[in-house]
Amino acid sequence: MTAKPKPREDAEKRQLDEALEEGLEETFPGSDPVNVTQPPPSKADHHVKRSG
Repeated sequence: MTAKPKPREDAEKRQLDEALEEGLEETFPGSDPVNVTQPPPSKADHHVKRSG
């Protein structure tokens, strides 16, 4: 028996899939792979709050 994913996990996966799809559409054709993760904040970003 397989457990159903929680609604929050399902929504997060859907959001990541949509971000990946958007990135692919905006960069096609391209030679570099799409990166859907955010880079770590720099020292200049100390005032920006990120969730995650």
